[in-house]
Amino acid sequence: MSEENGPDGLGELDRHDRRILSILASEGRISIADLARRIGLSKSPTQARVRRLEETGVITGYRAMFDPIRMGLDHVAFVEVRLSDTREAALRAFNAAVAGIAQIEQAHMMAANFDYLLKVRTRDMRDYRRVLAEEITALPHVASTSTFVAMEAVKENALSDAL
Repeated sequence: MSEENGPDGLGELDRHDRRILSILASEGRISIADLARRIGLSKSPTQARVRRLEETGVITGYRAMFDPIRMGLDHVAFVEVRLSDTREAALRAFNAAVAGIAQIEQAHMMAANFDYLLKVRTRDMRDYRRVLAEEITALPHVASTSTFVAMEAVKENALSDAL
């Protein structure tokens, strides 16, 4: 299969594409000229590659990153959620409701002895207890929860390392 004819029309990501993604993951505001210099291509092909990565959905956007600890949000809890109903309509209702809770940083449907794993970020334990009692347990079809409090983040946001 050629690079131009991959299964999704994107082709395989070559070393230049992977380097572009790695650099943009940590330096999203880098200029095309600097990016081109760092990957060893001229400006036009680099810009074309970035545009292709955007158009094919590999790059989904650019955003500012914040330090949650400096913002006073250093309490992280992981919450296992078991639902009372796992039919498709119940899952859709749960998913839609989760999207409306700002303190839920991540939500993953799991293949495990529970249904969802939530990453919840709050100011402190008191704030977490309020979010759990008033918002998470009130989500549609929640039967039970189990909480695990993180003591320290050892590694986060490291997708660029895999490229």
